[in-house]
Amino acid sequence: MMNRNQFLKTTGLAVIGAGITGLSGCKRSENSQVDLVNWAGNIHYSAGSVIYPTSTDEIRNAVMSLPNFKSLGSRHSFSTIADTTGTLISTDKLNKIIGLNEEKNLVWCESGVRYGTLAEWLESRGYALHNLASLPHISVAGACTTATHGSGDRCGNLSTAVHAIEIISPAGEIIKLDKSHPDFYGAVVNLGALGIVTKIALAVQPTYQVAQFVFEDLSMDVLKDNFDKIFTSGYSVSLFTHWMNKNINQVWVKRRLDETYEQSLNNFFGAKPATTHLHPIKANSPVNCTDQMGIPGKWFERLPHFKMGFTPSNGAELQTEFFIPRSHAVEAIFAVESLHEKITPALFVTEIRSIAADEFWMSPAYKQDVVAIHFTWKPLAEPVMAVIPEIQNVLTPFNAIPHWGKISTWNAAELSSRFPRFNDFKNLVHKYDPRGKQVNEYLKAKLFS
Repeated sequence: MMNRNQFLKTTGLAVIGAGITGLSGCKRSENSQVDLVNWAGNIHYSAGSVIYPTSTDEIRNAVMSLPNFKSLGSRHSFSTIADTTGTLISTDKLNKIIGLNEEKNLVWCESGVRYGTLAEWLESRGYALHNLASLPHISVAGACTTATHGSGDRCGNLSTAVHAIEIISPAGEIIKLDKSHPDFYGAVVNLGALGIVTKIALAVQPTYQVAQFVFEDLSMDVLKDNFDKIFTSGYSVSLFTHWMNKNINQVWVKRRLDETYEQSLNNFFGAKPATTHLHPIKANSPVNCTDQMGIPGKWFERLPHFKMGFTPSNGAELQTEFFIPRSHAVEAIFAVESLHEKITPALFVTEIRSIAADEFWMSPAYKQDVVAIHFTWKPLAEPVMAVIPEIQNVLTPFNAIPHWGKISTWNAAELSSRFPRFNDFKNLVHKYDPRGKQVNEYLKAKLFS
């Protein structure tokens, strides 16, 4: 079996520059006129054209005239959720922050705004968001429509900050929804199936500071006996593992300085405090990671794992993520661990986080607290695609749900029973898009197969 040192040698910066073998279904279409790939380079979009509207009127005119289209955000999805053989409608130029409603504690922004931009704008006015993802470079609408998450037992995913949303339907109708509308909780996490999201209102709160602490080498057996204590030790907690020797390589604990925590960080369950800043893959330089070592910082400089000023290049990696009801988290982690000999050779690192329950129909955390098991894979399509079904098999007994923007192979027949509002969402898709203008191959497989 590969030991830790051998693994780290194979996951250094040289490996990250390796090429990517095309995944099945992700190669460029013969009819594509667009030379456009996703963030990781594993998907070459099949579209015949891409447009970059700057206004609602431009979008309305486009959707009414186009037979098929998809909305395209910051291209950080690893699945084909945003692919189409029709036209891609990019939200890149819908990037304005509209304004702050201090009376209602809401910020309105256009859908293409990146979280990093929004965070700095809010901070300059004394406000903050409740949560951020690992990378601050993703678009607000793209993250919310796929239920992308940060972490924290009391923190819902990014979509839980949404209080209102504006969508241009495939027929060109401007639809405005807030929490009082019966479609709201189906329309926020919409998988790009209901139209083009143009504006979003997000809940804000007074700014706060966070300190980040890192510990090394936590035994999985200790984790098993102290799971809740570990995951409530911070506002956000992440476990990083390579699935070797039943060891959690790193624990990242992010604490708000305006909150108190019962769990002491002294003698942290036998794990050793890091003596320097670390990257989740220890062999890699931490220069682009947010500051650790308990150094206080602004919320948006600590909640992400990577710095705002760092613009990631196209990352040569693949990603998969599965959500498990929190009540089954420990069993699920050890079920995955049983596959460590197959997982580790193809893996950069796994991250495990917790997410609070929400009300969104197609969210993995719909009415249940969940734990996310995330795999950042090396760009090796064949072994990755071979092991993903095996991971899915061992997680199926726990009613696991995939991240919509990551790679999975489950189809609609397998997923429908895991979402209580699955059929309601399908009906909502028919209501908003009766002609199926936005129903691509991905949605056919995940919703209608």
